[in-house]
Amino acid sequence: MRTGTTYTRHFDIETRQHELLGLDLGEGAPRRALVLGFVLFGVWTGSLLLLFGLPGRMTFTLYFLPPLLVAIVGTQRSRRNDRRWNITSWALGIRYLTLGHRPIICGGRRAASRAEWIPRRARWGSKGDGLRRESVRRRREYDMDTDLPAETAGAPITLDARPRLYGPDAVYRAVQRGGRTNTGEKAAR
Repeated sequence: MRTGTTYTRHFDIETRQHELLGLDLGEGAPRRALVLGFVLFGVWTGSLLLLFGLPGRMTFTLYFLPPLLVAIVGTQRSRRNDRRWNITSWALGIRYLTLGHRPIICGGRRAASRAEWIPRRARWGSKGDGLRRESVRRRREYDMDTDLPAETAGAPITLDARPRLYGPDAVYRAVQRGGRTNTGEKAAR
């Protein structure tokens, strides 16, 4: 078996900002991380300013810390896919859980109908159990050490499949009796 190696990650050269508004940043911060941080600060702080007004001594941390943490942790390389940032993996995960994804059928020749999409319950799996009332009731019963009502099912279905192997002589006789033929065979006859 052949294995290949991807070297494109080793050639990833990022631009760095060494000076910002006359302030020396030393070795430099990655420009894309700075841009993401400024955008996050603008959106987060702007929305909080519109909703609650200017921050006080105690609320300044709420205005400042969340976008800083998201910018620092989000711009690090993902452990699952080292070609992506963490924030990209988070965004794709949230998009998959909320919107799902369209299955590709016949290499994209046909658009998938809504019935062919993966349902939300299947996408969420055990993550969605915390949102259902039934699982909350079951967790409460389990915590109180009460037995859950037994779920009854019907009789088991026995499968009686027997494989059969047909040789070329049996296939030839079936074709002679009027089985399906290719259009190419009809044209040759």
